[in-house]
Amino acid sequence: MSPDDPLLDLLVCPLDKGALRLVGPEGGDPGTALYNPRLRRLYPVVDGVPQLLPASGAAVTDAEHERFTAGAPADG
Repeated sequence: MSPDDPLLDLLVCPLDKGALRLVGPEGGDPGTALYNPRLRRLYPVVDGVPQLLPASGAAVTDAEHERFTAGAPADG
């Protein structure tokens, strides 16, 4: 999944139905996960396919949340 993928505009969190952000590990592929900063849930992208079942989401640490949201506009 790439940052310019039009599918990103359609995908939402299965729990709060809000927008998701495409994130990845530092220095890695930017399309490895989708992040919900409101609930601090991370959903994996496996072989280009987002895994958006509620049980697929994982909670993130405060440090990961800061890294995923650094430089990004605040969600309102």
